[in-house]
Amino acid sequence: MSEYRTASPMTGEVIREYPTMHEEEVDQVLDRARQAYLTWATADVQERTKVLALTAYLYRQHKEELAALMTLEMGKPIAQARAEIDLSAAIFEYYATEGPRLIADERLDIAGNGEAIVRTAPIGPLLGIMPWNYPHYQAARFIAPNLLLGNTVVLKHAANCPQQALRIEALLAEGGAPEGVYTNVFATNEQVARMIAGPIIQGVSLTGSERAGIAVGELAGRHLKKCVLELGGSDPLIVLGDADIPKAVRAAAAGRFGNAGQACTSSKRIIVETAVWDEFLDGFVEAARSWRRGDPTSDETRLGPMASRAARDDLAAQVDDAIAKGATVHLGGEVPAGSAAFYPATVLTDVTPQMRAYDEELFGPVAVLHRVSSPDEAIQVANDTPFGLGAAVFTENQELALDVAARLDVGMVGINGTVKSAPDLPFGGVKRSGIGRELGRFGLDEFANKKLIRVV
Repeated sequence: MSEYRTASPMTGEVIREYPTMHEEEVDQVLDRARQAYLTWATADVQERTKVLALTAYLYRQHKEELAALMTLEMGKPIAQARAEIDLSAAIFEYYATEGPRLIADERLDIAGNGEAIVRTAPIGPLLGIMPWNYPHYQAARFIAPNLLLGNTVVLKHAANCPQQALRIEALLAEGGAPEGVYTNVFATNEQVARMIAGPIIQGVSLTGSERAGIAVGELAGRHLKKCVLELGGSDPLIVLGDADIPKAVRAAAAGRFGNAGQACTSSKRIIVETAVWDEFLDGFVEAARSWRRGDPTSDETRLGPMASRAARDDLAAQVDDAIAKGATVHLGGEVPAGSAAFYPATVLTDVTPQMRAYDEELFGPVAVLHRVSSPDEAIQVANDTPFGLGAAVFTENQELALDVAARLDVGMVGINGTVKSAPDLPFGGVKRSGIGRELGRFGLDEFANKKLIRVV
């Protein structure tokens, strides 16, 4: 059985398989990326932005088809899939529109005579390794800024979304990207390692698991290649005693159960001050109850299947471990019958450090609620994790909110709202959640040569 295949999360049926590339194709792909870079890097920036703008247009033109394919391959409810296509189009459009300004030469105010300019230049062919949970958005946030810069991109997508990977390549080609500027590869892990180790690839970006990030980061470092790693998260959502509880409940439920909980920035740990614990818990359980599982092709479905039965079974094992060690289940917690990879919206309390659910990432629709006595204890619990991606703080006291935000060991904080991605906002974390930033102007600096030009 091929590594790359479309398998329905609803039935488990393998719908289509794709062969991995032959060894000789690796060198051919890399050579095309290198040759394309020689002309793409020196092309006028307006030529590059024209490709990005047309790609954004094509994304919108093909939204229904692309969303349906996402639902087929990884089970995302169709309404959420459409929203992802809209966001992906917006990212390409942002860099097409704002790109020339963002990479314009910067003149430095220097003490010596003459003048100094910092030019944002490309560095060469790049390798992207992308995940299945947001197959278009996460690819777009790597592709768009780097094609704007003048880098060329070789991209290995997740093995369970090959049809979407091919559509991304086709959209960019239709948008006018010359051959070799963007190439999809159905590569093995060994072939990926060979690409990173070789002289042509100049940087690598991975969005995926902590284990994959360690492997890629180690290999990139050994060969002196720049890397950006967006890894796991165990994001805290803090509800303080003066919070707007109905608002916090709605945000926490959407932040935890959207995309069946399969998001790095999902609100996985909900930390609630004692003064509002009972009110929040009751409201949250009722909100979670409304996230009923259903056919992901229906516009009414909010909770679709997980991407695979294997992923669902891993999540169930984490929950079973917590229950066996004394966690309280307020909702869900049992694998439903049937062939689909469903797991119900689940709410747990009394989760302790002895349980896997305390410090492991729960990549599915399971919420863990912790009760705390003060903002200081909330911060302590929030930071008691190896991850540091995003966080949210709910309170009507803005001064307190900013103080809590400043003390959280994360890369992003939302106040009275969860962290939501936008083309012009930087995205990334600290600790074991990764290295580097994507999107906004910061996403242009990771794989750029900030070249100093000094005129005396």
